Amino acid sequence: MTRYTFHIAALTASCLLFSCNKDFLERPPQNQLSEGTFWTSEKDATAALNAIYQQIDGSDGNAYEDGSTDNAHAQYPWESNATTISLGDVTTSMNEGWNFEAIRRVNYFLENVDKAPMDNTLKERYKAEARFMRAFRYANMLANFGDVPLITKTLTVEESYVARTPKAEVLKFITDELTAIAAILPPSYAGGKNNEKGRITKGAVLALKARVHLYSGQWQQAVEAAEQVMGMGYELFRVTSEDAKDAADDYARWVDFADADEATRFRLGLRSYEKLFWQQYEGNKEVILDRQHIPEKDAKFINTLLLSDDLGGWSSIAPTQSLVDAYQSFKTGEAITPLSAAERAARYKARAIDPAFYAEYRNRDPRFYASILFDEAPWNSIEEGYSFTWVKGGNNCSKTGYNFRKYVDPVAWGARIDNHANHIIIRYAEILLIYAEAKNELSGPDATVYDAIDQLRTRAGMPLLNRAALGSQTLLREAIRQERRIELVLEGHRFRDIRRWQIAPNVMTSLYDLENGLVQTRKWDNKLYLMPVPQSDIDKNPKLNPNNPGYQ
Repeated sequence: MTRYTFHIAALTASCLLFSCNKDFLERPPQNQLSEGTFWTSEKDATAALNAIYQQIDGSDGNAYEDGSTDNAHAQYPWESNATTISLGDVTTSMNEGWNFEAIRRVNYFLENVDKAPMDNTLKERYKAEARFMRAFRYANMLANFGDVPLITKTLTVEESYVARTPKAEVLKFITDELTAIAAILPPSYAGGKNNEKGRITKGAVLALKARVHLYSGQWQQAVEAAEQVMGMGYELFRVTSEDAKDAADDYARWVDFADADEATRFRLGLRSYEKLFWQQYEGNKEVILDRQHIPEKDAKFINTLLLSDDLGGWSSIAPTQSLVDAYQSFKTGEAITPLSAAERAARYKARAIDPAFYAEYRNRDPRFYASILFDEAPWNSIEEGYSFTWVKGGNNCSKTGYNFRKYVDPVAWGARIDNHANHIIIRYAEILLIYAEAKNELSGPDATVYDAIDQLRTRAGMPLLNRAALGSQTLLREAIRQERRIELVLEGHRFRDIRRWQIAPNVMTSLYDLENGLVQTRKWDNKLYLMPVPQSDIDKNPKLNPNNPGYQ
């Protein structure tokens, strides 16, 4: 079975086995096939498992999460909750992922799959894959809500009115599950029937375990899980050459290259980072877990959400000036000194007669040019001779003055089809960042911490960390956080990072555009460290009370 028919089967199974109702806690599963006509073969078990895979989120939601942070502005409140969260106007009428559908599917699967006559080893592997999906979903809910009901069986109507389980108990359940199923799942799949690439691997299990421990501040466990993944053969993706379209981009205008070798290091760093997310290179050795997409049938809309109106996009999610300022110097590896908002605005207005405005975009981290569209940024892969121009107030144009290009697949854009590159959920770069952060928090700087970050910087074409200047735990902590922000932008981590680091009150400040015009008035309330349980769910099940602090 190819990955494409794999998802067609999953979608069919989803329609057959499960209703569209998401109110899991209020009713048992509906519209299931008769027990006498289903679970009669390995094929049935496979279809049911594939339906669970459909619950893995795509990249659109992760990108929107950055709109709830200092990385991005999400300008359309009807597209996501990010606009409301960034404004600080969160109430119990909002639902930021309180959904038990995936958990219900897993529980139903585990309770019934033993009825299907099939190879026992394969059956146990299927069970482990399903248990991963449940742990994955609980990990996301734990990060958003804290205490959540821990449900491990299909509930009757009478049983469905359950209270929230303490966070520590849910966390232990997740990590115990991941430890157990890591011993069952294989490190890879060869392809073919029942061994399709894209299924959950041992590496994915251990990587999620490392992430969960990191988010929970369990440094030793995070280090140990990350070390296991680091020994499994994953590596950072790299390209070794540019094609003709890439070569046409004039970066000599933007970078003061000392020599041809430095130019090559810069250009290949840029290309390695941007192409990692393209469909042409999906399934590379950096990918630990990805969400498979079917070309032209199971599309994601990231091209449309990120691009500006001139390229047919909506500018739904746009970079902030804060993110732009965070990209370091390619020449020194150090932080840049950004212009004041007033000086930037003055230079922007005078740019037609004085090019001083463009100096701010010179000599930056190659990942800046791979991720951000700024005024006059070149991009021949999207269109021959293209350079970005911000149109203030234009239909479907950015409000901040910048657009994203990270994630955008020019091949799909050129074919005038939706982006269908697989969405990477966990990649090896994240594991290196987890290891570095957890090891530094556990025992301070050592060579392995610097080396983990330097792997990322080397791939990007950046200078190595200055070890003499970053010799303390505190200084290295800030360097690791900086690297994490830049490397993982739009990948759904910043929302949790600024909360677990408790820097959200300092960074969630109002946004301004290139002309120093107010884009969005942001405010922070400490209740935003957790999202509320939706009032509609509490009305149905009062045992979900009390709500999280600030939402009573």
